[in-house]
Amino acid sequence: MNEFPSKSHHHIGTLHESSFHSALKKWYSESEDRIEVPVDNFLIDLVRDGLLIEIQTSNFASIRKKLEKLIQNHRVRLVYPIIQDRWIVSVDTHSENIIRKRLSPKHCSYLDIFNELIRIPNMISNPNFTIELLLIQVEEIRKNDGKGTRRRAGWTIQDRKLVNILARKLFYTPNDFLILKPTDLRVPFTNLELAHSLKKSLKLAQKMSYCLRKMGVLKVVGKKGKTFLFDYK
Repeated sequence: MNEFPSKSHHHIGTLHESSFHSALKKWYSESEDRIEVPVDNFLIDLVRDGLLIEIQTSNFASIRKKLEKLIQNHRVRLVYPIIQDRWIVSVDTHSENIIRKRLSPKHCSYLDIFNELIRIPNMISNPNFTIELLLIQVEEIRKNDGKGTRRRAGWTIQDRKLVNILARKLFYTPNDFLILKPTDLRVPFTNLELAHSLKKSLKLAQKMSYCLRKMGVLKVVGKKGKTFLFDYK
């Protein structure tokens, strides 16, 4: 696994979701990259010396078929941003004044990739496929227009602003993902023990163990009661 320092861009303007994607593409691109290139009836975000780069800001289900076809004949890198810090900026719909700004208590990490990776775990073993994760900070602009979900009490997400990119990690092979395993976890282990060691939810631990099994780096070695026991291959 390679780890790189973040670039020097510290502030990119106020963005809608499609512009959020564009800002990430602008940050990620290098001077010699070709942008929006048609390849095999698909439009590719960036092409760099034969490497096809796709920046995905939504779930992996929507891009799975595209990736499956492209990796048959091309080297493909999927770039995915994970929001480590999110500032929620509440704006009044009528006055456009900021009512409040607060830091969300939810802080994601590289581990949260398994929420999406569960949709394409078999693809990781393909030598034509790599994933790069970006840890980012954003401001999320919300307005009280009454059109939002009940969970947000009617507030609608209007914009996202990319504030900073903190770090990045590149994953080439299934074994690279083992760097995300907890160092204090004794083997064999259950999903519940994995969750406690990660300090994450049981649901995420289950997704992680599922993905690692599909990648071929984790195996079931027995049971503890009715619960599977896992060990690394």
